[in-house]
Amino acid sequence: MTGIDDLPVRDELRGKSPYGAPQLDVPVRLNTNENPYPLPEPLVERIAERVREAARDLNRYPDRDAVELRTKLAEYLTKTGRHEVGPENVWAANGSNEIIQQLLQTFGGPGRTAIGFEPSYSMHALIARGTGTGWIAGPRNEDFTIGLAAAEQAIAENRPDVVFITTPNNPTGNAVPAETVLALYEAAQAAKPSMVIVDEAYIEFSHGDSLLPLIEGRPNLVVSRTMSKAFGAAGLRLGYLAAHPAVVDAVQLVRLPYHLSAITQATALAALEHTDTLLKYVEQLKSERDRLVAELRAIGYDVTASDANFVQFGRFADAQEAWRKILDRGVLVRDNGVPGWLRVSAGTPEENDAFLDAVRELKKEQSA
Repeated sequence: MTGIDDLPVRDELRGKSPYGAPQLDVPVRLNTNENPYPLPEPLVERIAERVREAARDLNRYPDRDAVELRTKLAEYLTKTGRHEVGPENVWAANGSNEIIQQLLQTFGGPGRTAIGFEPSYSMHALIARGTGTGWIAGPRNEDFTIGLAAAEQAIAENRPDVVFITTPNNPTGNAVPAETVLALYEAAQAAKPSMVIVDEAYIEFSHGDSLLPLIEGRPNLVVSRTMSKAFGAAGLRLGYLAAHPAVVDAVQLVRLPYHLSAITQATALAALEHTDTLLKYVEQLKSERDRLVAELRAIGYDVTASDANFVQFGRFADAQEAWRKILDRGVLVRDNGVPGWLRVSAGTPEENDAFLDAVRELKKEQSA
């Protein structure tokens, strides 16, 4: 039978695996950093109203530039990000992954390179490969922070066209200080200059503030966001960026025609009408995240400080075996590929209790 290896697939894709996490039917699923709270009923009703309105014009293409949506996203960013932006600073796409893809299509590509500091979000490297962009794995310290001197050296030596800085970092959860981002931006401009993409997919869960104000006066700096996490809208697939208007103009050179459906735009607009309610769920999850950190440490696990809606914990002699034993107790967490560590998403209090019971039993078993 014909398989992938029998097809004329590009060499850099051969032997690779698609991104994904196990989707298993278990009582407690805490492996994909989803917001565990369903959308409130008033928002569900508002989505239905907006979608009904949009459906009347589905014989027509949607607003190609998503002007109303970008305007509302700009208002949200201005309100929560301590920096005023307008629709000309904002671009939206089908999830933050498509935002990253469009940025790499625009500023990366064959003959160009991108660097990220690993471990970090694995889709950065995968999308780079998919766009023909060379990938460079930059260093992190043993505590998963970015060592500034080593990172600056990696940028100076490799002179990448795109630099990724993920804060809070997935899968480790720790944030990157603003002064580190500024220093790496300056290093990147001295080396090439190049685009610096700050991936803030989890910023609403952070103890600190968004780095959005840093885009002022820095046309090569981009802040990427998503509605999947804080907005509890993983099924919507809506991501966006904030940057200099020239960046917004540039990514439109590679966007597909009418890439955001009328239904997607209508649903996102409804969600943005309920930001105050949705952000209350974020506060609950931040509290539960902090409880997980404290409880895991009390049990005896090592824990990476987290500014996200998940917690990295360990250390395990065999992380895959530990993952399986937690799963045997009805709880699905993530083997994130970092040797000796696992990652758990913050769930409801009941889900977190079930997880903590499972890892307590595991610790007792390992200590026996």
